[in-house]
Amino acid sequence: MSALPPKGKDWRLNADPRFAAAQAFAEANEMPWDRDLGQVIGKGHFERPPWNEIIGHVRPRGGPSGVIVRGGEIVAEWGDANRPDMTFSCAKSCISMTVGLALDEGLIPDVHAPIHELVADGGFDSAQNRPITWAHMLQLSSEWEGELWGKPDIVDRNRDLRVEGAGRDKGKERPLKAPGAFWEYNDVRVNQLALAALRVWRRPLPEVFAERVMQPIGASGEWEWHGYRNSWVEIDGKAMQSVSGGAHWGGGMFISARDQARIGLLMARGGCWGDARLISERYITQATTPAPTNPVYGWLWWLNTDQARYPAAPAHGFQAVGAGGNSIWVDPAADLVVVSRWLDPAKTDAFLGAVYAAL
Repeated sequence: MSALPPKGKDWRLNADPRFAAAQAFAEANEMPWDRDLGQVIGKGHFERPPWNEIIGHVRPRGGPSGVIVRGGEIVAEWGDANRPDMTFSCAKSCISMTVGLALDEGLIPDVHAPIHELVADGGFDSAQNRPITWAHMLQLSSEWEGELWGKPDIVDRNRDLRVEGAGRDKGKERPLKAPGAFWEYNDVRVNQLALAALRVWRRPLPEVFAERVMQPIGASGEWEWHGYRNSWVEIDGKAMQSVSGGAHWGGGMFISARDQARIGLLMARGGCWGDARLISERYITQATTPAPTNPVYGWLWWLNTDQARYPAAPAHGFQAVGAGGNSIWVDPAADLVVVSRWLDPAKTDAFLGAVYAAL
């Protein structure tokens, strides 16, 4: 059995000089963003006014940081790997895990059943939204229509991640297709999924994630997961905040590279942490199966099918990805997890190539 990290910050660096070149590459290729993330968001990097209004927590970021974990040991580390920074859409993969846990628990009996059968809050009542299933939402093919927390779904229609912040058609009307027929990266719809998961769990998702994932894997306890100032709902007489799956309007997950590495290691080990099974292998298999509408996307996890995204990395690897160069790369076959923070996304393939050259 490969090594299992101790709890918290007792996970010590066991530096392997073979990874020095990959580490140096990550340190030298910082994402060209202002470190004041309020400026990045507020000045309209993601959305044009008035849709760029910040409605959640925002903090300045640190410099490049990351860890490479092989066989459960940290073999390379750079920057402040204990600093909880905003991680943008890496939080989407954590939402996916909370839905996977609900499936394991039987709270969601069938991922292919319409969500309205379990969630009766009006979000899935319209003719367009009524057929939407949990799988559609997880695979970003729901074509959900509406407004949530003051943000309409149209804000991310026609979104092109290759030109994030510069796409001319983003935010423009287009005819919606049937649920399950079209893939589109849309933060409003992911936030709608997070709200649906909250209603099924009847507990705040950060509480579920802490109890079922972060505490058992020995995370630091310094991570945070926020929603927006207006994303509160009442369930069973208690006010609960629905969290976001990104940070285009603030909020989202604030977490360290080391804590992200623990999440990646749990996924790499098939959902087990030592002798304890925390999440089912069935979930991980489904989450990393290519969606019918996008071969490089699973259940809010990015895939490398046919090495289409990263030719320098193996096709079986998968990844949580967040804007700003945030990434958790997972390779179960090599028992390898690579976390990189604030790395220029255009350099990711070269960086992973340097990692694999060291194996």
